[in-house]
Amino acid sequence: MHRRQTGFTLIELVMVIVIIGVLAAVALPKFFNLSTEANTAATLGVAGALSSASATNYAARKANASNGSAVTNCSNAATLLQGGALPSADYSITPGTVAADATATCVLEGPGAASAPFTVIGIN
Repeated sequence: MHRRQTGFTLIELVMVIVIIGVLAAVALPKFFNLSTEANTAATLGVAGALSSASATNYAARKANASNGSAVTNCSNAATLLQGGALPSADYSITPGTVAADATATCVLEGPGAASAPFTVIGIN
């Protein structure tokens, strides 16, 4: 009785390795590009949170002066976030002043040289 062996030949295995190598070479640059996009998206998210916190603080303080916090410069916006500070040391706010009852566009610097504008509303 003659038994037939089954399995992969050496050429088939080499071809699979070559295909995996080509896919890795194509996917690797895309992965590095995604980290830049992720840093930008995270910075935009924090900037949005700063704008929202500033608007909420302004409304609360305008309704009742004992609510909320005074905002006289861009850096004050960080104290309005939950936890009272920016999410990590990777973030910083470009200094700038804000007049009472006026808006100012400030800049948030994030990880990987990402930056995003946000709006602060000044209130005493």
